[in-house]
Amino acid sequence: MGVRLFERPRSGERAILVHLELQQENDREDLAEFRDLAVSAGAQLIAEVVGSRRTPEPKYFIGSGKVEEVAALVQAEEAQVVLVNHALSPAQERNLERHLKCRVLDRTGLILDIFAQRARSHEGKLQVELAQLRHLSTRLVRGWTHLERQKGGIGLRGPGETQLESDRRLIGDRIKHLNRRLEKVRRQREQGRRSRRRAELPTVSLVGYTNAGKSTLFNRLSVDAVYAADQLFATLDPTLRRLEIGGGKAVILADTVGFIRHLPHDVVAAFQSTLQETREADLLLHVIDASDPEREAKVEQVEVVLQEIGADQRPRITVYNKIDRCDGGEARIERDPEGRVLRVWLSAASGEGLELLREVLVEWASNQDCEYQFSLPPQAGRLRARLYEMGVVVDEAIDPEGASQLLIQLEPHMLNALRKQEDFAAWLPVAVDEDD
Repeated sequence: MGVRLFERPRSGERAILVHLELQQENDREDLAEFRDLAVSAGAQLIAEVVGSRRTPEPKYFIGSGKVEEVAALVQAEEAQVVLVNHALSPAQERNLERHLKCRVLDRTGLILDIFAQRARSHEGKLQVELAQLRHLSTRLVRGWTHLERQKGGIGLRGPGETQLESDRRLIGDRIKHLNRRLEKVRRQREQGRRSRRRAELPTVSLVGYTNAGKSTLFNRLSVDAVYAADQLFATLDPTLRRLEIGGGKAVILADTVGFIRHLPHDVVAAFQSTLQETREADLLLHVIDASDPEREAKVEQVEVVLQEIGADQRPRITVYNKIDRCDGGEARIERDPEGRVLRVWLSAASGEGLELLREVLVEWASNQDCEYQFSLPPQAGRLRARLYEMGVVVDEAIDPEGASQLLIQLEPHMLNALRKQEDFAAWLPVAVDEDD
């Protein structure tokens, strides 16, 4: 294992990738995925240094021999940045920069850089800045000579404050400021959630490994213009749209940030409000790239993140996307022995199988309904008309006294919403607990 050189790029930041094969499975990273991350960040790949170790080396992570190998490449190829496909400690990152005389970025720093490029909304930019500051706060001493100098001079001597302490204080103040602003945004987002609940619409959230095709599927279903590209983290900010699925049913469809192996904790912490769309969804559509040979490993990583954000117990349906890239790929629905939907196979790019997914969503929405039977007197004509307008009347019979004996089928929260209207409350069944 050793060095792989690339053709010299014409422009862009010249980068050398460093990757170690480690013995522990939990410490391993995917080299091909890291290449995609680097390209997504705008790096021009000029070389790779690959090696293997039983355990990381404490001082440099990659070992002194590999450090010399990388240093020679940095000088020969005029590299501007070295990207390491692992999470480095602040000391390891600092030691590498001093020896290589070049900027060093670990996997976490690279992902945060991509997030900074992708964020478009006000909330997304705040979240990315917060994640970057949390990451930076542990790395303040990287090669900054001014941090070692004590503030001083005439009239300034005394206990004072080191530049390092000052920088840490400033970053701490900025983190507090960002948290206050994000809390305001979270309250606004929660108001939006309450409005959607009042609008009687369940939320369906698309989740999955980054680049699985979630945004393309979102675009196909909602006929909306969400940015979608064949790159990692093409979409960062959450997007929500009302989706008419047929059968008189509608849902709120949410497209959220893609997951990745070893998603940095700073990212998870900063994006709690965005990930809340996933945590509080009524249904998760787990989108998987059916053509990816590593798909099972990536499914496991998605499960890890879902568990970390508290969404692992949400109802879900698996969607195998990109069947157009598979030999013999066929659009279909797979069910368990009881008839429940387990998997839908489709291609968001070609549109094949999208009608099957819509059928599954209609079936799911219908299964959320409960049946209620009650009597409406003739003077409750407005309520009767409203129920027919909603399409929830299953059966009706008129008794000898002229009252309508109705059988309706709808979700409990929809019934509770109707009861909140004074004109209707007296005629409807007793309110139900939506959590039951």
